[in-house]
Amino acid sequence: MSFVHKFADVANCEIGFGTKVWQFVVILAGASIGKNCNICAHSLIEGDVILGDNVTVKSGVQLWDGTRIGNNVFIGPNATFTNDGFPRSKQYPEKFTGITVNESASIGANATILPGVTIGESAMIGAGSVVTKDVPAKAVVVGNPAKIIRFLE
Repeated sequence: MSFVHKFADVANCEIGFGTKVWQFVVILAGASIGKNCNICAHSLIEGDVILGDNVTVKSGVQLWDGTRIGNNVFIGPNATFTNDGFPRSKQYPEKFTGITVNESASIGANATILPGVTIGESAMIGAGSVVTKDVPAKAVVVGNPAKIIRFLE
């Protein structure tokens, strides 16, 4: 059984067994959230978003259409995901460009991930980093723009 706080706004979507959705979370129709996830307060998940199992989404995170999150991913507080490479008010692309975060990756607090970026398996994104291009598996990246400082074993 999953837990949805009474002050969450959850539309018709898939929520896996053991997942917790806390207060002031908004999840739009069509989203797919795996098992044993923790979706913390003040987060938004749009309808064309898929989260794997055991994902942690800390407070203040918005996951926009096209985002794909693998199993065992950690997303730190206020991490910013984007999906429009040329945003203009009231002008929308034919298709939004999602972000892919592969299994066991970690994204630090206040990191910004640009549209179309893929984060490799077990990669780590440092707090406050601005990720402008794909991150290889097991890479640790920091800075603006984010640069590889080492690889994990």
